[in-house]
Amino acid sequence: MTPPPPPRTATLFHDVRPFGGPAGDLIAVDGVLVPEAPAGAVVERVDGGGRLALPTLVDAHIHPDKTSWGEPWRSRRPADGIAAYVAGDVELARALPTPVGERALRLMSHAAALGTRAMRAHADVAPAYGLSGIEGVAEAAAKLAGIVDVELVAFPQHGVVRTPGVAELLAEAAASGLVTHIGGIDPAGFDAEGEAAGGDQLGTVFALAERHGLGLDIHLHDRGEQGLAPLRDIAARTRALGLQGRVSVAHAFAVAGLSGRALDETADLLAEADIALTTVALSVTTILPFRRLAERGVRVGLGSDGVRDNWSPFGNADMLHRAWLAAWALDLRLDEEFEACFRLAADGGAALLGLPRADLRPGSPADFMLVDGECVPQVVVDLPRRDLVVRAGRVVARDGRLV
Repeated sequence: MTPPPPPRTATLFHDVRPFGGPAGDLIAVDGVLVPEAPAGAVVERVDGGGRLALPTLVDAHIHPDKTSWGEPWRSRRPADGIAAYVAGDVELARALPTPVGERALRLMSHAAALGTRAMRAHADVAPAYGLSGIEGVAEAAAKLAGIVDVELVAFPQHGVVRTPGVAELLAEAAASGLVTHIGGIDPAGFDAEGEAAGGDQLGTVFALAERHGLGLDIHLHDRGEQGLAPLRDIAARTRALGLQGRVSVAHAFAVAGLSGRALDETADLLAEADIALTTVALSVTTILPFRRLAERGVRVGLGSDGVRDNWSPFGNADMLHRAWLAAWALDLRLDEEFEACFRLAADGGAALLGLPRADLRPGSPADFMLVDGECVPQVVVDLPRRDLVVRAGRVVARDGRLV
């Protein structure tokens, strides 16, 4: 006779306050929240101690391959423009003694312990590195399977057409099975030298994405018309190739500079092509008007960008702190505004990565964190310790450290 299946297991998180509401229980079965434990299930109980329960967050834009997180302090030199930063990236990568996979794992583990459930990670692809960045971040992602979901972008930081060999490396990365997206960078600005010589960055990356069934995530730092013209080109190519829902644009500083009718028209163009945007809350002049964009149907995610790399000594891969930075950059005051910043970090990134929304209701992923706090706005402002982080119903971190 076939032995009966083992009883199902449910985890009951007792005395928690979802979003600061009344205390109650959250029950997880098979990685999903349920209204009650199944009959006959083995129930494991975790005491929440009256803590606030909040969804874990999504980092929609991070560069783990570049980080010096956990390494000895390194002084930065002045840099003016992307080319200078790119050169500094290479110098730092050669100077750091720790392999990229180990540095990436260190940073990504730290992010997961602070409540990041998923991230879109960019790794440089260039002759200076080959595919080592892609391979290192993929190695780190594999070690964190079940703790943090990782989408990986082959990012041509050095330019696709201005730097010989990058297009070929992108093709190799696209065929490797390691990446989910192909990247791009400023085809009208930084990479324009190659375009003038007959290169076609957008043509190259769109063709690779279409051929290999990958998404696209393109950095656009250029402002004004120099940034808006490529955005219109990206929208047209997206519609022509039927890639709606698979294309994202990072930073989009040109959009951050718009208002009124011009902003609404651009938002409508993006929504029609289902092109998502990511912002990293650098400053009031560069953060995207995410609430207005969302009202027009544009998905917007929030990200860390570089963390303690050659570009900047700042950053900590803490997405709750990044929500704080968004509120600070916009000089916000109202509770509903702080809640919108939190939702940008929780729901905006989830929509961008195609993940189910973690809203702490039955049927949603059992992905949440417990913190000591009163309400969402106060948590965004005070940045309390993440006492407990739960992924798919399983405790994966306590007190800011993976268990």
